[in-house]
Amino acid sequence: MKESGLKKIIARALAEDIGAGDITTRTLIPSDQKVTAFIIAKQTGVIAGLPLVRLIYRQLDKKVRVKYLAREGARVKRGRRIVRLVGPARSILTGERVVLNFLQRLSGVATLTDKFVSRIKKYGVKILDTRKTVPGWRLLDKYAVKAGGGINHRMGLADAVLIKNNHLAILNGICRCGSDPITCALRKTDKLRRRRRIEIEVRTLSEFKRALNLKPDIVMLDNMNVKNIRRAVLLCKKTRSPRSRLEVSGGVTLSNVARIARTGVDYISVGALTHSAPALDISLKI
Repeated sequence: MKESGLKKIIARALAEDIGAGDITTRTLIPSDQKVTAFIIAKQTGVIAGLPLVRLIYRQLDKKVRVKYLAREGARVKRGRRIVRLVGPARSILTGERVVLNFLQRLSGVATLTDKFVSRIKKYGVKILDTRKTVPGWRLLDKYAVKAGGGINHRMGLADAVLIKNNHLAILNGICRCGSDPITCALRKTDKLRRRRRIEIEVRTLSEFKRALNLKPDIVMLDNMNVKNIRRAVLLCKKTRSPRSRLEVSGGVTLSNVARIARTGVDYISVGALTHSAPALDISLKI
C-alpha cells in the first residue's frame, strides 16, 4: 500500500481518537517528561503492522524514536517485546490506543491466516482471502493476510471476473441465447479473458460440469461437501489441458480445512480471515 494512502487512514484514526486533545495526559504529565515504553505481545501469534507504528508517531510527534524488536510477519511468543519507544511521554501515551488498534487487528488477521496455512501446508494448497474486509481497511486487511502466509484474491470488483450465484439468477430471467445461465455467462465474459481472470461459482456437480466444458480459469465450488469436491477434482483431472483451477469456498473452518485440502483442489478461500479474526492481545508498557 502506498504511504500516502496509509497516512490518510492514520490521520483519520488519530483525529477520531484525539479530537480536541488528550486532556488526561495534558493535565497529568509534564510537557518535558521523557520515557521509554515497550509494545509487548500478550499472546503467541504472528505480528503484522509494525511499519505503521513509525508512521503513526511520525504524524503525531517526530521526536518519538521507534525501534522494532521483532520482524514483520514473525511468530512471537507471549511476553515478547516487539517495539521500543523512546521520547516525549505525552506523545507516546496519546498515540498508544491508535497504535495498538492497528497492531492488534492486523496481527489477529495474520495469526488466524497462519493457522489455516499451517494446517494445509503439506498439501500444496493456497489459502485465499475474500472481500469481506473492514470498510476502508481492505488493503491493510489483505496485507495482514499476506503477512500470515495467505494469498490475496481480488482487491476489488475491477480486478477479475467472478460470476456468482446472484449474477446467474438474474441471467436466468433475461438470457435470450437459448443456453443455461452458466454457459451464457461464460460466453459473455469470454472476450475479457485476455485481460482478466475468469472465475465462476457453482454449487452442484451438474453446474460444475457445465462450467468445466467452457474452461474458465477458476471454478469456485461453493458450499459443496467433501465427497462432491473430490468428485469435481477427478472430473477436472480428466479434462484436456489447459484445465481450470478449483477453489473451495464456504463453510471452511480450522477443523475441516485439512480434509478439504486433501481432495486435491488448488485454492481454499476463507472469509473468516478478515471478517472474524480475533484481535491479538498486545499492550504498551512504560
